[in-house]
Amino acid sequence: MNNIKNIIVVVICLSFSLLTSCGQKHTEGDGHDHGKETTEHAEGDGHDHGEESHAEDDGHDHGEESHAEGDGHDHGAEGEEHEEGLHLTREQTETIGLEFGELASIKVNDFVKASGTLGLPPNAYSSVTAKSSGIIIGTKKFVEGNYIKKGEIIAYLENPDFIIKQQEYLESKAQLKLKKYDLERQKNLVEADAGVMKNLQNAEAEVAILEAKSVGLSKQLAYLGISTSNLSPGSIRQQIAIVAPMSGYISRINFHNGLYAQSSISLMEIMSAEHLHLELDVFEKDVAKIKKDQKISYTIPALGETIFEGQVNVIGKEFNAENKTVRIHGHLKGKKPMFLKDFFIDAKIWLNDNTATALPEKAIISDGENEFIYVAKNEPKSKEIEFQKISVITSATNNGFTAVKLLDPIPAGMKIVTKGAYYVYAQEKAGALKHEH
Repeated sequence: MNNIKNIIVVVICLSFSLLTSCGQKHTEGDGHDHGKETTEHAEGDGHDHGEESHAEDDGHDHGEESHAEGDGHDHGAEGEEHEEGLHLTREQTETIGLEFGELASIKVNDFVKASGTLGLPPNAYSSVTAKSSGIIIGTKKFVEGNYIKKGEIIAYLENPDFIIKQQEYLESKAQLKLKKYDLERQKNLVEADAGVMKNLQNAEAEVAILEAKSVGLSKQLAYLGISTSNLSPGSIRQQIAIVAPMSGYISRINFHNGLYAQSSISLMEIMSAEHLHLELDVFEKDVAKIKKDQKISYTIPALGETIFEGQVNVIGKEFNAENKTVRIHGHLKGKKPMFLKDFFIDAKIWLNDNTATALPEKAIISDGENEFIYVAKNEPKSKEIEFQKISVITSATNNGFTAVKLLDPIPAGMKIVTKGAYYVYAQEKAGALKHEH
């Protein structure tokens, strides 16, 4: 019996203890979690109870707790309404250096995009060939890519026929001199009525034949590079020099010592950098906008981001039906790029200046295929600034300004974020990511 009484006493004590703990009052910030308990506030505890008393059967579902408005507790998303849109505090806008402005009307030079290569006209190429058949000797140490000057010796060509031609020229020259003496004598005889006209006529014919032969041999030797002005039996040579016909870069070498060269075979190819120009392809829809002397700016991706300049020179007259393009030829202006034929280039052909509605480049945000700006009411006394996005379509950019067209009107009283728009965009993206989690 005593044991049973003791058990009953313990049960009663535990029950009383539990009831007491459930009804205990907690002060604000006592470390207890009030998420699922009924919190009681004493009258005059500093809380506003004007809207906290609810009848048990008033038909409203109050969840599992009743909190006084403004009791200092963080209720998460319960009973709280968040304003939609992007907001930044005044302190945040000052930290990022936000600036506001309006649309500007400025001259923006529009352009047409084009692509192509660095090219050369036909007269910029030259093939080096032997002027006669012969054996290549004494080649100079050239490799492809070397720059060579006009008249520079490349190699020598050797052929016994060169000796024979020089010999024939000297013989013809000597015979001509002798026949001229004979012609003069025949003239004197005829004038003295002591000569025969037929002999004079024969002398004149022989002089004419020898003159033609001498001139012909002299021209042949000059073609081979042998001067006849000081040619004598002691200066006869059996080899001639092969020289560069123009200045430029060597693009191909096809000879070596001991090679038997023929005049029909090219020994070397030279390209002149002086004739380097732009060969651009412009699409059919843009051809009508292109005019001679329009400025061109272009970059060569292989050489980095350096911007070079050019000028439209010739508008092609042939339409490429396959690519729907027309070839535009342009001259290089100012600093020229490193010479490499057929380098791919990206170009802009600049059109006439037009007045357009524009904004600073930094005011425009690109997100994929979408472009937009931020607008807001910049009221000095407001603690927060709410931003809105306005979609735009951009076109030409010049001197830091980009021409834009607004897809929606800017609400009254709002101004455009002209500086710091990227930070507003970053804040919006960060908020979106946080909301997703």
